[in-house]
Amino acid sequence: MKTDEELFGALKEATRDLLYMSESDYPVEVIRLDGSEQLSPDYLRKAAGADSSAAVEESNLDEFFRIPAGEQEWKGEEQLVEGRKYQRLRQLLEDTLTGIKVYRVGEINIGVYVAGMSAEGHWLGISTRVVET
Repeated sequence: MKTDEELFGALKEATRDLLYMSESDYPVEVIRLDGSEQLSPDYLRKAAGADSSAAVEESNLDEFFRIPAGEQEWKGEEQLVEGRKYQRLRQLLEDTLTGIKVYRVGEINIGVYVAGMSAEGHWLGISTRVVET
């Protein structure tokens, strides 16, 4: 079992130079939240820098990883290599966190949060942004 510090480091390594492709590419960053904080819509809006009326939708790992981790025919070799990095990142999240949730906050320029509970009782995961017009 990894400590939070070990897991945080492993997530940092797994996300190094990783960009999430949408209409704009954004880096994938590691997040750590106090275990006492719940991932409420208000908390997520604040984290995303969105206003209090912004939509907060729950998604799932399959949807989040579908394109970046997939091995679609249209992908070139470089994109396939990056896809394998996403596959390893997903496996790391699934192997080390429980109760993983995926949240999308806002419209058009959307904050995305993928987080689960660590063995030490803290929310850890990743975040990025996607642009959908």
